[in-house]
Amino acid sequence: MGKDLAAAFPKAKDLFDRASKILEFDLAKVCFEGPAEELNRTDRCQPALLVHGIACLEVAAQKGLPPAEAAAGLSLGEYTAHVYAGSLTFEDGVRLLQKRGRFMQEACDRTPSGMVSILGLDREKCAEACRGQGDVGVANLNAPGQIVLSGENGALEKAVAKAKELGAKRAIPLKVAGAYHSVVMKSAQEQMQKELAATTISRPRIPVYANVNAKPLTDPDEIRTALATQICSSVLWDDSVRAIGAAKYFEFGPGKVLAGLVRKIDDKAEVVSIEGAAS
Repeated sequence: MGKDLAAAFPKAKDLFDRASKILEFDLAKVCFEGPAEELNRTDRCQPALLVHGIACLEVAAQKGLPPAEAAAGLSLGEYTAHVYAGSLTFEDGVRLLQKRGRFMQEACDRTPSGMVSILGLDREKCAEACRGQGDVGVANLNAPGQIVLSGENGALEKAVAKAKELGAKRAIPLKVAGAYHSVVMKSAQEQMQKELAATTISRPRIPVYANVNAKPLTDPDEIRTALATQICSSVLWDDSVRAIGAAKYFEFGPGKVLAGLVRKIDDKAEVVSIEGAAS
């Protein structure tokens, strides 16, 4: 991940090198050479995705891409959006995501839990499926007909069964360490509140749409609260894209997942994915 980008552009390599000093391990080596199980560790993967995303952004700007009018990111991508917007420094974004990953993994280790993508069911019925089942809820409103449930394994199993009764077409378990964006992450949220309280957050140069309420935030205190709250809250990606209402979007980082979601939300919008040296 990111090897071609760093090889082609010194600015991108510099970002990987700066991140390695902050993280106190060779991030470039892990991203470029693996092994996969090392990169997939959430305290490695979260800062790695931020660095890759910012590297793509920096190179695109160097190549003449004009500044964006607004920014958003899904889950950890919200930190990347804030680094781009100037509300967080690159160093603080890397440091915070390493800790966020560690805290979330610790919460996963405490409670056997998971996430399941529900296809073909609206948000009201997904919420109904979770009601009264225990520690489970709606984690991601990704796009119409694509909603993720998250929670403790027993409660999640009951909610998925109920979703199928209510008409879900498919239920796909996700390959994740545990129940992100659910009450299972409460300890991680409490720890991140302390980390964010001790971090300088500036007024961003452009609005950043928050996962928790799909609103464009510019006030540093509101940003701090939103970043802590999103660990347990639903990710309102569908709502965020509708609120932004842009004619053209750019996705930065590996893969084209967000581009696919945006097209499902707004089939008239143009989406460009920038994930490496060629793009």
